Amino acid sequence: MRERLLAAEQVVGFVWREGALHVLDQRRLPGEQVWHACHTVSAVATMLAGGALQGAAAREICCGYALVLGARQRMTEGGDWRAGLQVDIDALCAAGLPAAEGARLLAAMHQRLALMKPGAQPLAVLEDEACGAQQRDREANLAMAQLGVELIRGFQGNLQNLLSIGCAGALASGGIGTALGVVRAAQLEGLLERCYLGESRPQLQGARLAAWELSQEGIAVALSADAALAHVMKVRGVTWAVVGAERIAANGDVLGVIGTYQLAVAAMHHGVRLMVVAPSAVIDLAAESGEEDFHELGDGPLAYAGTERVDGVDEVAPQYDVTPADLVDFLVTERGVVERPDAAKLTQLMCRRRLH
Repeated sequence: MRERLLAAEQVVGFVWREGALHVLDQRRLPGEQVWHACHTVSAVATMLAGGALQGAAAREICCGYALVLGARQRMTEGGDWRAGLQVDIDALCAAGLPAAEGARLLAAMHQRLALMKPGAQPLAVLEDEACGAQQRDREANLAMAQLGVELIRGFQGNLQNLLSIGCAGALASGGIGTALGVVRAAQLEGLLERCYLGESRPQLQGARLAAWELSQEGIAVALSADAALAHVMKVRGVTWAVVGAERIAANGDVLGVIGTYQLAVAAMHHGVRLMVVAPSAVIDLAAESGEEDFHELGDGPLAYAGTERVDGVDEVAPQYDVTPADLVDFLVTERGVVERPDAAKLTQLMCRRRLH
C-alpha cells in the first residue's frame, strides 16, 4: 500500500529545491497553477499572510524552510543567525503561523542544533531538520492512510461513498494529506465509489482545493453546498465522513474547519461513521476540552460578492468550529487508531511510539 500511495502521488503544495522554497499559490486554484519562489523569510511570510499557503502541517513545514532562508541570509551578511531564529519565528507568527506551532518549530530547531556534531555546518543541520520535518509528516500521512482504509474495508468491504469537508489533503501537508490521504488509499484499494465534498465556507477550500486535488488524481468527486450534506448522506448511501483537524483537546473534542460540527451531528443521525484523521502533534493534552480551551475560531469573508450584501446586517463567519468527542467514532493518527476518543484513551495514545 505504501509504495502504491507514493507512486500515485501527483499533487504537491510546495517544494524545497535548489535552496529556495517554491509555493503553489492556493488563491489561484483551480483556475491556474502559479508557483512563487521564496528566497527570504519575508517572502514566506507574505505567502502566509496572503492566504497562498494554508494547512497546519504545510504552514509549519514551510516555516521551517523559512528559518533556513533567514539563517543563510544572516550568515552571508555576518549577522547573529542564532538570535535571528527567534526574530524570524516572531515575523512568521505575525503573518499567520499559530504561536503554538511557532514555539514547537523553534524548539525542534534548537534541539537539533544542540545535538550538532563537532565540525558540522549549522546551516546544513537546520536544512536537514526542515527536510526531516517534511519527511516525517509524509510518513505520518502514509501511516494514517493505511490505518484509515483498514477501517473502511472492515466496515463494509465493498464500494463505498465517502464524504469530506475542507481540504485536509496534499496541499495542506507534507505528503498525501490526512483525510484526503485516506480517500486516496480507498481509491487504490478499490473501495471508493465516489467522494462527496462540501464547499467549505467561508473560503471554499472544498470547492476550489479539495475537488481540484482529487480530480487531478482521477478520483470520482461530487461537490455539494455545505447545507446539503445531510441530504447527501440520506440519499447517496454515504458510509463514512472523513475529516481532518486543526487541534484536538485532551478529552477528544475536535477543532475543525467550519461545518465539521454540523456534519458530525448529521452523520450520527444517519448512521454515517465519523473518522477524524490527524497527526498526533495536533493533540493538546494541556487543553482539557475544546469547548473551554479552543477559542481561535477565526473569521473570514463570506463567499459572496460585496454587491450582494445588505447594509447594516452583521456577518458571522467563523473559520473553525468544535465537534464534541462523543460524535467522533474513530480518531486515526500515525500512532494508531482510537475508537470513541476520551481523555484516558488519548493519554494512552500519546505514550505510544509512532508506527512508522
